[in-house]
Amino acid sequence: MSAVGVEIPGYGIVGRAPFTLTLVHAVALLLAVVSLAVVFWHGLDERGAALAFGILIAVGELTRWSGAEERESAPLAAAGALAYALLGENAGHRTDHGVLEIVAVVVAAALIGCVPHVAQGRGPTADHLTRRVLTVGFAAVCFQPLYNQGRLMGWGGPSYALLLVSLLVLTALCDAVLAAAMAHARTRWPFGPLLRDELRATLGIGSAVCATGAVMSLAVAVVGLWALPVFSLPLLLTQLSVRRYAAVRVTYRQTIASLARATEIAGYTPTGHARRVAALSRAVGRELGLSEPDLTVLEYAALMHDIGQLSLVDPVPAGATSQLSADEQRRIALLGGAVVRQTGVDAEVAVVVERQADPYREQPVTARIVRAVNAYEEMAREAGPGGPLTALEKLRLATARDYQPEVVESLARVLLRGTLTLPQAG
Repeated sequence: MSAVGVEIPGYGIVGRAPFTLTLVHAVALLLAVVSLAVVFWHGLDERGAALAFGILIAVGELTRWSGAEERESAPLAAAGALAYALLGENAGHRTDHGVLEIVAVVVAAALIGCVPHVAQGRGPTADHLTRRVLTVGFAAVCFQPLYNQGRLMGWGGPSYALLLVSLLVLTALCDAVLAAAMAHARTRWPFGPLLRDELRATLGIGSAVCATGAVMSLAVAVVGLWALPVFSLPLLLTQLSVRRYAAVRVTYRQTIASLARATEIAGYTPTGHARRVAALSRAVGRELGLSEPDLTVLEYAALMHDIGQLSLVDPVPAGATSQLSADEQRRIALLGGAVVRQTGVDAEVAVVVERQADPYREQPVTARIVRAVNAYEEMAREAGPGGPLTALEKLRLATARDYQPEVVESLARVLLRGTLTLPQAG
């Protein structure tokens, strides 16, 4: 498998998509093209259902959000697509649309709904559309052949509803595995932690998507297509709540980033140092398999790791605290932790800031990462053009006492995945 670059803000890392990821995209594209071609040639079997669900999915894509805090940016479109894939009856009448018709309608509606986003330069990624096509195709393949062959004629009431819920849960699990596998192929981060984060996210908005998809399918079977707008409203309200929560988290992070800039404004650290350390620390944490909550703590601590320098009368040259004595480093770290606690930031962040100067064998892994990445960034900046390799060599030589070997090697793997260009110090 080819090497993949990791995008780190402030660093120019260039990579190319691996063969596995390209293959998955190709499979989804082939399925979409074949489905559209078959429907174009033979026409639609269930025009009313196709039109209603197509409009629902298009509206869902129109209301999608590009915020980074949401795993599922278009929950209404996802719920509508899954409900369409598991649709057996319409107002008491059996449907006879097949898998290819379902995929074709979902693809066409998703593309139509994405047009405004693409025009504004924030269109969906290939991964987003690939997951939509493959998950809907998976759900339709699991349900439609059984229903059209009459295998589910004896299923009714609770047993039929339980079947739909089970299929939706299975589809959600497959989508989580697919998302984790694609992220692993793109970034080479450990698959296990990526899957764990996807499953955790599925318990949030993903559970609402599955529940709404099941209810929509059952409601349309009884009362017809008029049930779609009625049962779309709760999911839209849920999406609005998730957006507001995500906006609060973004504001919270921006506040922390602003506090971290205090050392730059005061002239204690170079411009962009905290942001570079935070971005690289998060990448190393990913490489080591940290969960999403731990990565958030790590990022916040890395942003504020130098805030204790504000207590110094005379700034350290270039803010290079790694060159100070152990006692002076510990004093600055403790003062930084005290400042973090007074700002109201999570106590876990303060602990990481306080303990970044402790012997690495006594530190939590997040503090070990911040310490090693901070030292690397300072050494690389001082060493000039050959800074990255020189800094890594110095870190490796100091692993017996100052830095954890696993953290240093993870840092090296992150840096060596692509062509690294250090930014100019401010």
